[in-house]
Amino acid sequence: MAYGENDPLSIFKNIYSTILLIFSVICIHGLIFTKQTGLSENQPIIALVLLWVGIFWLSMIEGGQASHVGLAPIDEELFKDSHPITYKITHFCNKGDNLDRYLLGRQFGVIFVVFCINLSGGPIADADLWGLPGWVQQIFFGTGFAMILFTCMVGQLNTQVNASICMIDFINNYISLFTFWCCMVVEFVGIVHSSYAIQLAIGQMAGKPIQSREPPKEGFTLLFFWARVLFSFAL
Repeated sequence: MAYGENDPLSIFKNIYSTILLIFSVICIHGLIFTKQTGLSENQPIIALVLLWVGIFWLSMIEGGQASHVGLAPIDEELFKDSHPITYKITHFCNKGDNLDRYLLGRQFGVIFVVFCINLSGGPIADADLWGLPGWVQQIFFGTGFAMILFTCMVGQLNTQVNASICMIDFINNYISLFTFWCCMVVEFVGIVHSSYAIQLAIGQMAGKPIQSREPPKEGFTLLFFWARVLFSFAL
């Protein structure tokens, strides 16, 4: 409960939100162990492990975004000694256009991890659990509401809030360092480089060319950039 939110309405919202989350988590695990999710039909244990690994990694990706964006204008030398891993990440992330590169790779990472989470915990068609009323199953399973609550509240929102408050502390670990470099590798490979072409086109149409913190690309660097853009569009 956030500080100062002690009025009856806030307390009610916190309580019913927690109840919905607990119910959703129980149902998702029930579906997994009764082999009624996409991956658990053959391997329920693998589905369970992948579900929680995915949720944990998603929380690191989402919290990392809040930290990286929030720390961008901060002089990393201020926490060089107290938070050495955070310093390593931000020292590289704040150079040139690396923050934009990270954000691009991070977005692909979010989509990929959410896909794995849904594959592990998302109910199959006509899933039937514990004789629950049809309208309950339609709301929580048919619409995917249970997975939405679970993914958003456990894997996204809580770490975004915590990281926005504790930006330096949140990424001061090797999991965040690994996650950061995974996002950078995804961007470097060029899978999502078509986004750059769309960005440049929109900037030109709006009469506001995109400003870069790096020298203009030329020679091999320019060729490699556009080759990845074409590769991305081809995909």
